[in-house]
Parts: sequence; C-alpha cells; structure tokens
Amino acid sequence: MGGLMHPSSMPPTSRPLSHMTLPVTVAVDAMGGDAGLPVTVAASLKFLEDTPEARVILVGLEAPLAQALARSRSPARDRVTLHAASEVVAMDEPPADALRKKKDSSMRVAINLVKDGSAQACVSAGNTGALMAIARFVLKTLPGIDRPAIASQLPTKQGETTVLDLGANVNCTPEQLVQFAVMGSALVTAVEGIERPTIGLLNIGEEDIKGNDVVKRTAELLKLSGLNFAGNVEGNDIFKGTTHVVVCDGFVGNVMLKACEGIVTMLYDYLKAEFTRNPLTKVAAVIAYPVLSAFKRRIDPRRHNGATLVGLKGVVVKSHGGADALAFGYALRKAYAEATHGVLDRIAQQIAAMPAFAPPSQPDADSVAAASADA
Repeated sequence: MGGLMHPSSMPPTSRPLSHMTLPVTVAVDAMGGDAGLPVTVAASLKFLEDTPEARVILVGLEAPLAQALARSRSPARDRVTLHAASEVVAMDEPPADALRKKKDSSMRVAINLVKDGSAQACVSAGNTGALMAIARFVLKTLPGIDRPAIASQLPTKQGETTVLDLGANVNCTPEQLVQFAVMGSALVTAVEGIERPTIGLLNIGEEDIKGNDVVKRTAELLKLSGLNFAGNVEGNDIFKGTTHVVVCDGFVGNVMLKACEGIVTMLYDYLKAEFTRNPLTKVAAVIAYPVLSAFKRRIDPRRHNGATLVGLKGVVVKSHGGADALAFGYALRKAYAEATHGVLDRIAQQIAAMPAFAPPSQPDADSVAAASADA
C-alpha cells in the first residue's frame, strides 16, 4: 500500500520499560463466564505458578469459592486471597440492573478492589455490557478521555496488531477516535516497548477521499496529532500487520471481530471434513498432524484472549465468556503485563501532551448504563 510504512521496515525502537517493583495483585471475578469457578480458579492458580511475583484475589460467593480452592493442591495457593461477594451478574443481565441493583456482585467488588488500591488490575469473563458500565462508573475515565474503548491484539503475519474499539462505542466523534489512537499507541508503547507505533485508520480504501465524514475528519486530526499516523488501512491490512495499531468505531470493530471468528471456525470445519472424508485422507491427516497442530496453535483464539477496557483509571481486562482455563490464563497475563508496564501512566502522559483535548465530564450511573447496554 502506498504511503504506509510496514512495522518491519521501521528502525528498531524497542527499549526496556521499567516494571513495577512491588508485587502486582490481580482481582478476579471468579463467578464470571459460562463455566465460572472451575475455569477461573484453575486458571488463576496456574497463572500464579508461572508468575512468582503476582498475587490474586478471587472474588465470589464465599462457600462455593472456598470449596473450589480447597480442592486444589497447587503450591501457589498461599498467594491467593478470597474475598466474599453476595451477588453474581448473570451473562444476560441488563447492564443497568447490574450497575444499580447488584452493588455487592463479584464483578463490582473486584472492580472496587482496583479503585481502593487493593489490586492493580481486574479480570472478568462476565457480562461485557455490565463490566463496561460498572468499570466506567466506579473507576471513571482518565483525564482527557471521553469514553473507554475495548482493545485487543489480533495475530498477524508480523506478530500482533492492537485494534480498538471492538464494541464499546457504536457511534464516535472524530475527536474520540483520535483518543482511541492515543490510547492504542500508549498501550503498545508500554507493553511492547515500541516508542512510536504506527497508527492506521480502518477505512474502505487507503485514499484520503474514501470513507464517511467522520473517518475523513479523523484522518485530518490524526495528521495533526503528533502520533505516528500511517494513513488509512483496509480490513486485509489488519492481518498483514501493516500498522501496530488500527483504530475504528465499536460498530465496525465488533462486526470485523465476529466475522474473523466465523472465518476461523469455518476453516477448522473445512479441514476436519476434508481430512475425514475417506480412509486415504485420514492417512494424510496422520502424516500432516505436526503441521496441522502447529497451524492450530498459531491461530488458536484462546492464546489471544483478553480485551482491555482502555481509558479507565484502572486496568480492567475482559475475558471471553466461553473461555477455558488456558484462555482465561492469557487474559490474566495480559492484565498483569499492563499493570507492570504502567499503561495508565503512558496514556495520561500522551493525552496531556495533546492540549486540544478537553477534559470530559464524568457520567452518572444512568448515562453509563445506557451507553453500555449494547456492549
């Protein structure tokens, strides 16, 4: 694509970033997700075994949580603290009800632990809309950020690309999309050590004349932002790894993400059907097994689980509701990495360096719940 700089063609900019010296504690909504305790407890203990400096606070219904932990023989149990909550947010519960009526839910208590400093990050596999509403209301947004966005890393030919927003904000102004670009840039800089990551604006073409008025205005603002704006990118550029960060509104981002999930599922089904079609193809499957296993591992969505609610005054990571222990473990790793690498400070510094951003007003409970209802 003309005018775009591929990450691999840019000079090395990685430099070691200072980590937090104190142990990082992650608050886990142990009741969230389709499976709940069997997944969250097992994943938390495995995460602690692999991360000696970390601690975990498991939040949930007291008796079931204690029983689940008692069944484990993990050597990391001494770094787990149980925190009781009397309520659970259902996966299909309206965000407004979760926010206003369940103030002692495991989700809200876990987020409260981040607010009061008992934990440096929160992970939940629960109701996405409820998590966004509660996190936004309890933690509030960073100065200069109008709305938090959902950001995640997608696998590419070059490694990974951070994409945001993936569903939190269906309608966005150009100024808010620029804020997303700032947050995505800060996230990549903090976690990956890339000092000036490239930013791409998702569009229907690379030319400046393409796109609607919001996208065109966003491109104009990004050119003036001081960010490393590489220009418009198309959907196929995401998986080429054309830029380190791709910015879009939540409607486009969520449709793109769900389409990608569907394609991966279809490919799995096609391969399985072809390799089990007859005895000859079954023999071929046995011969090709090492290659198929490597391919499966490379595109396994579980290894990219975890989306950050970026822009809040605290690290909150949303795991897929259907995550197994392996996938939930990756969400825990992501939360830990963001807490240790000072993502919040990075975002605040970059926003402060852009005086055109006006400080947003903090929302009340009703407006937060309404904005998160479709998340």
